[in-house]
Amino acid sequence: MKILMLNYEYPPLGGGASPVTKSLAEELVKLGHSVDVVTMGFKGLKQKEEINGVTVYRVPSIRKQRNVCQTHEMLSYCYSAYRFLPELLKENKYDICHTHFIIPTGVVSYLNKSKIPYIITSHGSDVPNYNPDRFGMQHRLLKPIWKEIVRNAACITSPTQFLRDLILENFGEENYCNTIKVIPNGINPKNFTPKKKENKILVVTRLFERKGVQYVIDAMKGVNDYRLVICGDGPYKKNLAERIKRSGSDNIELLGYVNNERLKYEYETSSIFIFSSSAENFPVVLLEAMVSGCAIITTNVTGCPEVVGDAAILIEPKSSESIRNALVELINDNELIIKLGLNARKRAEYNFYWEKIALSYSKVYETVSRSNHHEIC
Repeated sequence: MKILMLNYEYPPLGGGASPVTKSLAEELVKLGHSVDVVTMGFKGLKQKEEINGVTVYRVPSIRKQRNVCQTHEMLSYCYSAYRFLPELLKENKYDICHTHFIIPTGVVSYLNKSKIPYIITSHGSDVPNYNPDRFGMQHRLLKPIWKEIVRNAACITSPTQFLRDLILENFGEENYCNTIKVIPNGINPKNFTPKKKENKILVVTRLFERKGVQYVIDAMKGVNDYRLVICGDGPYKKNLAERIKRSGSDNIELLGYVNNERLKYEYETSSIFIFSSSAENFPVVLLEAMVSGCAIITTNVTGCPEVVGDAAILIEPKSSESIRNALVELINDNELIIKLGLNARKRAEYNFYWEKIALSYSKVYETVSRSNHHEIC
C-alpha cells in the first residue's frame, strides 16, 4: 500500500510520538509498503529527503525549539501542510492517510477527507483532560472540531486502554458505537544490549513539571551508594537545577539533552530506571529501559502500568516517599534488581517489537481499504 503519514513532529524534532512515528514508518517500509511523511520544517533540516526508505517532506513553520512546540507553532504546520497537500495528493495515489494526533495534525486530515480517508493514532496530549496543565484552554476552545475530526476518521487507534477510555469519555461513548483499536507503541530490542550494571539510577524524560522529576530528586536524600543521572531538556530544567543545588547532593547529575549514543550507554549501564510522571499515555522511555534490562520504578496511574505489567515496581504519583521506599527495596536486594530487569526485557521482546506492531497497523489499513473507508476498524 502507499501510505501518507502526517505528524507535526518527526525526528530530530520533538519526543514521544516523534520517534514512534519514525520507527513505524520505517518498519512499514520493511513490510513492503511505500511511506511518505509530511512534517514540520526547522532551520538546518532539508525540505525533502529519504531516510531509511521513507520520503520525508518538511513544510515551513515558525517553530523555535527542537524539543518543545507551542500552539501557534503547531498551527503554522497545519497551515503549511494544508497548502502543500493538494499538489502531493495529485502526484501520488495514496491508499490511506495515517495521522498522528487528533489535534493539531487531524485538522489537516479532516480538511482533506474528501480526497483521502484517514486514520488517527492518538498519543495523549491531543485528548482533553489528559494534560490540562499544558493544553486545557486549547482543548476547551477546539472541542467541537475535535469531535468532528474523530467522527470522520475511518479508524482511531490508541496505544493504551487508558487513552482509549479517555477518548470515549470526551466523545460521548453513547454516541460512538464503533470501536477504537488499541495498538501499543513498539521497540527494536536489538538496539539495546544490557551491559555491566553500575550503581546508577536513570531518569529520561522531557522536563515538564508533571513528569515528577522533582520528586525523584527529593527521594535521593540519604541514598549514598547510587548516583542519579537525569537526561532530557525542557522548560522545567532550571527549576530542577535549583532543586538539586538546594539538596546539597553531590550524586545527582542533570545532563540535559544527550545524543543517542550517550543515551544508549546510560540505559545499558543503569541498574534502576525511574519514570515518575503523573500523566502518561505510552512512554517509549519505559520500553527503552525495559529492553536495556533496567529494574523499573514507575507510577501506578494512566498508561504506565499497561506498559510494564508485573515487570516493575509501581508507585504513587507526586510522592517522594513512595519513590524512596521503592529505591530502598531495590538497593537492598540485588537479586530483585536482576529479576525485574530480566522480566522487563522479556516482556518488551514478546509484546512490543516493531514488526508485530507494524503488522497490526497493516491490518487496519487493509480493513479500512476493504470497507470503502466508511466503517471503523
